[in-house]
Amino acid sequence: MFSRRHPYLFFILIFSAIGISGILGSILLIVSKSDRSDFGKGDKVGVIEIIGPIADSKAVLEDLKKFREASSIKAIVVRINSPGGGVGPSQEIYREIQKVIKEKIVVASMGAIAASGGYYIAAGSNKIVANPGTITGSIGVIMGYTNLEKLFEKIGLTPVVIKSGEYKDIGSPARTMTSSEKAFLQRFTNLIHQQFVKAIAQGRNLEQTKVEKIADGRILTGEEAKVLGLVDQIGNFEDAVELAGRLGGIKGRIITVYPHKKKYSILKYLAESSAKEIFKQMLHSSFFTAYLYSPAF
Repeated sequence: MFSRRHPYLFFILIFSAIGISGILGSILLIVSKSDRSDFGKGDKVGVIEIIGPIADSKAVLEDLKKFREASSIKAIVVRINSPGGGVGPSQEIYREIQKVIKEKIVVASMGAIAASGGYYIAAGSNKIVANPGTITGSIGVIMGYTNLEKLFEKIGLTPVVIKSGEYKDIGSPARTMTSSEKAFLQRFTNLIHQQFVKAIAQGRNLEQTKVEKIADGRILTGEEAKVLGLVDQIGNFEDAVELAGRLGGIKGRIITVYPHKKKYSILKYLAESSAKEIFKQMLHSSFFTAYLYSPAF
Protein backbone atom coordinates (compact mmCIF):
# COMPACT_ATOMS: atom_id res chain seq x y z
CA MET A 1 0.00 0.00 0.00
CA PHE A 2 1.34 3.44 -0.99
CA SER A 3 0.32 5.12 2.31
CA ARG A 4 2.16 2.47 4.37
CA ARG A 5 5.32 2.43 2.28
CA HIS A 6 5.59 6.22 1.98
CA PRO A 7 3.65 7.69 4.94
CA TYR A 8 5.33 11.13 4.82
CA LEU A 9 4.95 11.47 1.07
CA PHE A 10 1.33 10.34 1.35
CA PHE A 11 0.47 13.04 3.92
CA ILE A 12 2.36 15.68 1.91
CA LEU A 13 0.28 14.82 -1.15
CA ILE A 14 -2.94 14.91 0.88
CA PHE A 15 -2.18 18.31 2.44
CA SER A 16 -1.02 19.65 -0.92
CA ALA A 17 -4.28 18.59 -2.51
CA ILE A 18 -6.24 20.23 0.30
CA GLY A 19 -4.18 23.39 -0.04
CA ILE A 20 -4.63 23.56 -3.81
CA SER A 21 -8.35 22.95 -3.44
CA GLY A 22 -8.55 25.79 -0.93
CA ILE A 23 -6.67 28.16 -3.22
CA LEU A 24 -8.83 27.24 -6.20
CA GLY A 25 -11.96 27.65 -4.10
CA SER A 26 -10.84 31.11 -3.01
CA ILE A 27 -10.11 32.11 -6.59
CA LEU A 28 -13.53 30.88 -7.74
CA LEU A 29 -15.17 32.76 -4.89
CA ILE A 30 -13.35 35.96 -5.82
CA VAL A 31 -14.26 35.54 -9.49
CA SER A 32 -17.89 34.82 -8.70
CA LYS A 33 -18.05 37.89 -6.48
CA SER A 34 -16.38 40.05 -9.12
CA ASP A 35 -19.01 38.94 -11.63
CA ARG A 36 -21.67 40.28 -9.29
CA SER A 37 -19.69 43.34 -8.23
CA ASP A 38 -20.55 46.96 -8.85
CA PHE A 39 -17.83 47.18 -11.52
CA GLY A 40 -15.35 48.61 -9.03
CA LYS A 41 -15.21 51.98 -7.34
CA GLY A 42 -15.58 55.29 -9.09
CA ASP A 43 -17.98 56.59 -11.70
CA LYS A 44 -17.86 54.87 -15.09
CA VAL A 45 -19.56 54.56 -18.46
CA GLY A 46 -20.77 51.09 -19.36
CA VAL A 47 -20.39 49.94 -22.97
CA ILE A 48 -22.62 47.34 -24.59
CA GLU A 49 -21.82 46.15 -28.12
CA ILE A 50 -24.42 45.00 -30.63
CA ILE A 51 -22.56 43.55 -33.58
CA GLY A 52 -23.96 41.73 -36.60
CA PRO A 53 -27.53 40.56 -37.29
CA ILE A 54 -29.86 40.85 -34.32
CA ALA A 55 -31.06 37.30 -33.75
CA ASP A 56 -31.44 37.16 -29.97
CA SER A 57 -31.88 39.85 -27.31
CA LYS A 58 -31.17 37.89 -24.12
CA ALA A 59 -27.52 38.85 -23.61
CA VAL A 60 -28.12 42.54 -24.34
CA LEU A 61 -31.11 42.66 -21.98
CA GLU A 62 -29.02 41.11 -19.20
CA ASP A 63 -26.19 43.60 -19.76
CA LEU A 64 -28.57 46.57 -19.74
CA LYS A 65 -30.07 45.35 -16.47
CA LYS A 66 -26.62 44.89 -14.86
CA PHE A 67 -25.51 48.38 -15.83
CA ARG A 68 -28.82 49.89 -14.73
CA GLU A 69 -28.50 48.32 -11.29
CA ALA A 70 -24.78 49.10 -10.83
CA SER A 71 -24.36 52.29 -8.80
CA SER A 72 -20.93 53.06 -10.27
CA ILE A 73 -22.29 53.08 -13.84
CA LYS A 74 -23.49 56.62 -14.46
CA ALA A 75 -24.26 56.27 -18.18
CA ILE A 76 -24.35 53.63 -20.90
CA VAL A 77 -23.10 53.64 -24.48
CA VAL A 78 -24.74 51.13 -26.81
CA ARG A 79 -22.27 50.61 -29.66
CA ILE A 80 -24.14 49.42 -32.76
CA ASN A 81 -22.63 47.80 -35.82
CA SER A 82 -25.65 45.99 -37.19
CA PRO A 83 -27.84 45.88 -40.31
CA GLY A 84 -30.79 44.97 -38.09
CA GLY A 85 -32.46 41.60 -37.74
CA GLY A 86 -35.43 39.97 -36.07
CA VAL A 87 -38.46 42.12 -35.29
CA GLY A 88 -39.01 40.70 -31.80
CA PRO A 89 -35.39 41.00 -30.54
CA SER A 90 -35.10 44.55 -31.88
CA GLN A 91 -38.30 45.56 -30.13
CA GLU A 92 -37.24 43.91 -26.88
CA ILE A 93 -33.93 45.79 -26.75
CA TYR A 94 -35.65 49.08 -27.64
CA ARG A 95 -38.15 48.56 -24.83
CA GLU A 96 -35.42 47.78 -22.30
CA ILE A 97 -33.45 50.89 -23.28
CA GLN A 98 -36.64 52.92 -22.78
CA LYS A 99 -36.78 51.55 -19.23
CA VAL A 100 -33.13 52.35 -18.55
CA ILE A 101 -33.32 56.00 -19.69
CA LYS A 102 -35.78 56.65 -16.86
CA GLU A 103 -32.84 56.14 -14.49
CA LYS A 104 -29.64 56.62 -16.50
CA ILE A 105 -28.36 58.24 -19.66
CA VAL A 106 -28.07 55.96 -22.68
CA VAL A 107 -26.18 57.11 -25.79
CA ALA A 108 -26.25 55.11 -29.02
CA SER A 109 -22.97 55.08 -30.95
CA MET A 110 -23.29 54.07 -34.59
CA GLY A 111 -20.33 52.41 -36.27
CA ALA A 112 -20.15 51.42 -39.93
CA ILE A 113 -23.83 50.48 -40.06
CA ALA A 114 -26.84 50.88 -37.78
CA ALA A 115 -29.74 50.35 -40.12
CA SER A 116 -33.30 49.07 -39.85
CA GLY A 117 -33.45 47.10 -36.56
CA GLY A 118 -30.08 48.62 -35.65
CA TYR A 119 -31.61 52.08 -35.91
CA TYR A 120 -34.78 50.87 -34.16
CA ILE A 121 -32.64 50.10 -31.10
CA ALA A 122 -30.74 53.39 -31.29
CA ALA A 123 -33.99 55.35 -31.38
CA GLY A 124 -34.78 54.25 -27.84
CA SER A 125 -31.76 56.05 -26.35
CA ASN A 126 -31.37 59.60 -25.04
CA LYS A 127 -28.89 60.62 -27.73
CA ILE A 128 -27.56 59.17 -30.98
CA VAL A 129 -24.03 59.76 -32.29
CA ALA A 130 -23.12 58.67 -35.82
CA ASN A 131 -20.19 58.96 -38.18
CA PRO A 132 -20.74 61.11 -41.27
CA GLY A 133 -20.70 58.00 -43.47
CA THR A 134 -22.54 55.61 -41.17
CA ILE A 135 -25.16 53.60 -43.08
CA THR A 136 -28.37 54.12 -41.19
CA GLY A 137 -32.08 54.58 -41.78
CA SER A 138 -33.59 51.73 -43.82
CA ILE A 139 -36.78 52.21 -41.82
CA GLY A 140 -39.00 49.42 -43.00
CA VAL A 141 -39.93 45.77 -42.85
CA ILE A 142 -38.86 43.02 -45.23
CA MET A 143 -40.66 39.73 -45.62
CA GLY A 144 -39.77 36.99 -48.04
CA TYR A 145 -39.40 33.33 -48.84
CA THR A 146 -37.88 31.12 -51.53
CA ASN A 147 -40.21 29.39 -53.96
CA LEU A 148 -38.81 25.90 -54.64
CA GLU A 149 -41.75 24.67 -56.71
CA LYS A 150 -39.77 24.33 -59.96
CA LEU A 151 -36.95 22.52 -58.18
CA PHE A 152 -39.39 20.05 -56.63
CA GLU A 153 -40.83 19.34 -60.09
CA LYS A 154 -37.37 18.60 -61.51
CA ILE A 155 -36.44 16.15 -58.79
CA GLY A 156 -39.87 14.53 -58.73
CA LEU A 157 -40.76 15.61 -55.20
CA THR A 158 -44.44 16.26 -54.49
CA PRO A 159 -45.11 17.89 -51.11
CA VAL A 160 -48.41 16.92 -49.46
CA VAL A 161 -50.03 19.37 -47.04
CA ILE A 162 -53.13 18.85 -44.92
CA LYS A 163 -54.21 22.07 -43.20
CA SER A 164 -56.99 23.33 -40.99
CA GLY A 165 -57.28 26.78 -42.54
CA GLU A 166 -56.62 28.73 -45.72
CA TYR A 167 -53.53 30.50 -44.42
CA LYS A 168 -51.98 27.74 -42.32
CA ASP A 169 -49.21 27.01 -44.85
CA ILE A 170 -48.81 30.59 -46.04
CA GLY A 171 -45.32 31.16 -47.42
CA SER A 172 -44.86 27.51 -48.33
CA PRO A 173 -41.84 27.05 -50.63
CA ALA A 174 -43.65 24.22 -52.38
CA ARG A 175 -46.18 26.36 -54.26
CA THR A 176 -46.93 29.77 -55.70
CA MET A 177 -48.48 32.25 -53.29
CA THR A 178 -52.12 33.16 -53.96
CA SER A 179 -53.32 36.74 -54.40
CA SER A 180 -55.28 36.61 -51.15
CA GLU A 181 -52.17 35.39 -49.30
CA LYS A 182 -50.11 38.25 -50.75
CA ALA A 183 -52.77 40.75 -49.63
CA PHE A 184 -52.83 39.19 -46.15
CA LEU A 185 -49.05 39.35 -45.79
CA GLN A 186 -48.90 42.90 -47.13
CA ARG A 187 -51.36 43.97 -44.42
CA PHE A 188 -49.31 42.09 -41.82
CA THR A 189 -46.10 43.79 -43.00
CA ASN A 190 -47.76 47.21 -42.94
CA LEU A 191 -48.82 46.69 -39.32
CA ILE A 192 -45.27 45.81 -38.24
CA HIS A 193 -43.99 48.77 -40.25
CA GLN A 194 -46.33 51.10 -38.36
CA GLN A 195 -44.93 49.76 -35.10
CA PHE A 196 -41.46 50.76 -36.34
CA VAL A 197 -42.60 54.26 -37.32
CA LYS A 198 -44.43 54.77 -34.03
CA ALA A 199 -41.40 53.64 -31.99
CA ILE A 200 -39.10 56.08 -33.79
CA ALA A 201 -41.55 58.95 -33.44
CA GLN A 202 -41.80 58.23 -29.73
CA GLY A 203 -38.10 57.65 -29.12
CA ARG A 204 -36.93 60.64 -31.16
CA ASN A 205 -39.82 62.91 -30.14
CA LEU A 206 -40.75 63.48 -33.78
CA GLU A 207 -44.10 63.87 -35.48
CA GLN A 208 -45.23 60.52 -36.84
CA THR A 209 -46.07 62.04 -40.22
CA LYS A 210 -42.49 63.30 -40.51
CA VAL A 211 -41.12 59.82 -39.86
CA GLU A 212 -43.55 58.26 -42.33
CA LYS A 213 -42.16 60.42 -45.16
CA ILE A 214 -38.72 58.81 -44.86
CA ALA A 215 -39.84 55.36 -43.69
CA ASP A 216 -39.75 53.84 -47.16
CA GLY A 217 -36.70 51.62 -46.63
CA ARG A 218 -34.17 54.15 -47.94
CA ILE A 219 -30.70 54.14 -46.42
CA LEU A 220 -29.17 57.39 -45.16
CA THR A 221 -25.71 58.62 -44.29
CA GLY A 222 -25.06 59.78 -40.76
CA GLU A 223 -25.01 63.37 -42.01
CA GLU A 224 -28.37 63.01 -43.77
CA ALA A 225 -29.87 61.39 -40.69
CA LYS A 226 -28.74 64.31 -38.54
CA VAL A 227 -30.42 66.83 -40.86
CA LEU A 228 -33.64 64.81 -40.65
CA GLY A 229 -33.53 64.65 -36.85
CA LEU A 230 -32.76 60.94 -36.67
CA VAL A 231 -29.28 61.57 -35.23
CA ASP A 232 -28.19 64.14 -32.61
CA GLN A 233 -24.46 64.47 -33.19
CA ILE A 234 -21.77 63.59 -35.70
CA GLY A 235 -18.86 61.88 -34.00
CA ASN A 236 -17.03 58.65 -33.30
CA PHE A 237 -17.18 56.15 -30.45
CA GLU A 238 -14.98 58.29 -28.17
CA ASP A 239 -17.26 61.27 -28.75
CA ALA A 240 -20.22 59.13 -27.73
CA VAL A 241 -18.44 58.03 -24.55
CA GLU A 242 -17.57 61.64 -23.74
CA LEU A 243 -21.16 62.75 -24.30
CA ALA A 244 -22.56 59.92 -22.18
CA GLY A 245 -20.12 60.56 -19.34
CA ARG A 246 -20.77 64.29 -19.15
CA LEU A 247 -24.54 63.86 -19.38
CA GLY A 248 -24.22 61.26 -16.62
CA GLY A 249 -22.47 63.80 -14.39
CA ILE A 250 -18.94 62.38 -14.54
CA LYS A 251 -16.20 64.96 -13.97
CA GLY A 252 -12.63 64.54 -15.19
CA ARG A 253 -11.38 61.42 -16.98
CA ILE A 254 -14.06 59.02 -18.14
CA ILE A 255 -13.44 55.30 -17.61
CA THR A 256 -15.35 52.72 -19.65
CA VAL A 257 -16.24 49.20 -18.60
CA TYR A 258 -17.72 46.30 -20.52
CA PRO A 259 -20.05 43.59 -19.17
CA HIS A 260 -18.40 40.56 -17.62
CA LYS A 261 -18.43 37.85 -20.23
CA LYS A 262 -19.43 34.37 -19.11
CA LYS A 263 -17.07 31.54 -19.91
CA TYR A 264 -18.60 29.00 -22.25
CA SER A 265 -17.83 25.37 -22.72
CA ILE A 266 -16.73 24.32 -26.18
CA LEU A 267 -20.05 22.51 -26.67
CA LYS A 268 -22.09 25.62 -25.82
CA TYR A 269 -19.89 27.74 -28.07
CA LEU A 270 -20.47 25.35 -30.95
CA ALA A 271 -24.18 25.27 -30.21
CA GLU A 272 -24.44 29.08 -30.25
CA SER A 273 -22.37 29.27 -33.42
CA SER A 274 -24.69 26.74 -35.00
CA ALA A 275 -27.70 28.79 -33.89
CA LYS A 276 -26.29 31.87 -35.59
CA GLU A 277 -25.65 29.92 -38.76
CA ILE A 278 -29.17 28.51 -38.64
CA PHE A 279 -30.58 32.04 -38.31
CA LYS A 280 -28.50 33.16 -41.27
CA GLN A 281 -29.79 30.28 -43.36
CA MET A 282 -33.35 31.08 -42.31
CA LEU A 283 -32.99 34.63 -43.54
CA HIS A 284 -31.69 33.54 -46.92
CA SER A 285 -33.81 30.50 -47.68
CA SER A 286 -37.04 30.44 -45.67
CA PHE A 287 -40.05 32.54 -44.80
CA PHE A 288 -39.02 35.45 -42.58
CA THR A 289 -40.03 38.88 -41.33
CA ALA A 290 -37.33 41.28 -40.24
CA TYR A 291 -36.22 44.84 -39.58
CA LEU A 292 -33.20 44.24 -41.78
CA TYR A 293 -31.15 46.09 -44.36
CA SER A 294 -29.63 43.59 -46.78
CA PRO A 295 -29.03 44.42 -50.45
CA ALA A 296 -28.72 40.67 -51.18
CA PHE A 297 -32.50 40.19 -51.09
